[in-house]
Amino acid sequence: MRNSKTFFWIILGLIGGIVLYLVLSSETAATFGMMKSDFAHFALLSLWFAVIASAILPGRGSLREAARNAVLWLLIFILLAAGYVFRFDLQDIASRMTAGLVPGSPRSVQSLDGKDRVVLFRSANNHFLARMTLNGTTTAMLIDTGASSIVLTERDAAAAGIDTDKLDYSVASSTANGIGYFARAEIDTATLGPIERRNVDVLVGRSNSLGQSLLGMSFLNSLSAFEFRGEELYLTD
Repeated sequence: MRNSKTFFWIILGLIGGIVLYLVLSSETAATFGMMKSDFAHFALLSLWFAVIASAILPGRGSLREAARNAVLWLLIFILLAAGYVFRFDLQDIASRMTAGLVPGSPRSVQSLDGKDRVVLFRSANNHFLARMTLNGTTTAMLIDTGASSIVLTERDAAAAGIDTDKLDYSVASSTANGIGYFARAEIDTATLGPIERRNVDVLVGRSNSLGQSLLGMSFLNSLSAFEFRGEELYLTD
């Protein structure tokens, strides 16, 4: 058992020492006549050879067990390193899965010039949905470039804290169901991922005049850019 622990800590110590040396040494440093990158590959292969050889060569059970443990730790280290290297690809996969399960879920990225950007994925019904947060309440909204404003159903407006009973539904507008009547109101905060707007003017539709809340051009025009790219919609703050 003592040999197992000793072997385990020797392997980890060697890994730590090599990593520390590679971090602290200069890029042009030569070790045993090898450049830094060559030495790193040589050291890694040597450690792998030592661990695998110890695992397959005859010996006491405790030594072989230690070798297996070391291999397991090395595999964990490699998986973590690979996860870090491919973290952006993994984030993209996770975002796409989330968008498929929860339509309208925004994926936050940054543009090349450092601006906040949100990506929305086309939903199964061929429309773009956005899960907005209005006064702290999440609301699913349909992206509608034909709507001049943010338009809320009475239910979504009430959920966002608007007293719909005190609104004046005097604004007439054409809808899919004919002429509908709407009221002007204001939302304190409207956010989509990292994009936030304050004191936002909205319209609230009277019951049965609107089937779903709409995210119209008043919000889209407040962005520096929005662009449709196939199955994706990019919104840049």
